[in-house]
Amino acid sequence: MNFEAFFKISYGLYIISSVKNTKYNGFIGNTVFQVTAEPAQLAISCNKDNYTAEFIKSSKKFTISILEQDCSADLIGKFGYNSGKKIDKFEKTEYKIGVNGCPIVTENTIGYLECELVDTFEVGTHYIFIGKITEAEVTDSEKNPLTYIHYRNVRKGVAPKNAPTYIDKSKIESDKENSNEKGKNEIYKCSVCGHEYNSTEHDKPFEELEDDWCCPICGVDKSFFSKI
Repeated sequence: MNFEAFFKISYGLYIISSVKNTKYNGFIGNTVFQVTAEPAQLAISCNKDNYTAEFIKSSKKFTISILEQDCSADLIGKFGYNSGKKIDKFEKTEYKIGVNGCPIVTENTIGYLECELVDTFEVGTHYIFIGKITEAEVTDSEKNPLTYIHYRNVRKGVAPKNAPTYIDKSKIESDKENSNEKGKNEIYKCSVCGHEYNSTEHDKPFEELEDDWCCPICGVDKSFFSKI
């Protein structure tokens, strides 16, 4: 099986948020799609281990903030590679409260949808939440949405382990190792988000990067990278 074919399926990147009591939480999701027109309903995929899953099941509502193509790496790192059990993701994040009471991220986003949970399906490691769209708005019509293909190919990002599109790299059929001469293709991998720094694709070898250089995806420093 060639797992590279999986990456040809189109996805966007979104911040999916909810509320539980007085606490807010959210995560980066890449599986959001409309399933019916009348009434307007959509589906999202959420790992059962995601803290936000508890919030959605409890409040029976959620919001989807649509990320812009040039959104900051810090925002992706905060919502995509950290747990709300350990940090408050909405601290120092620009947001507003929607009509349904859930937070809507307003920084680096171009629109949002508010949803009322109408059904839940268990599918292996994930829940599929079906939501009726109750509110929707475009906040910036000039910018493009961030797609998963852009995130992978241009920004060199990888899916978090809890994402439905996560694939163990050991399973991916690739000829990269065979096509590169030994010593010419040094790759350093971030232990937090999996981002890879390939020396052949940049102006500087990894060892010569400045001390204050940070991972462009999750924001950690060089010490979190190891050679592979």
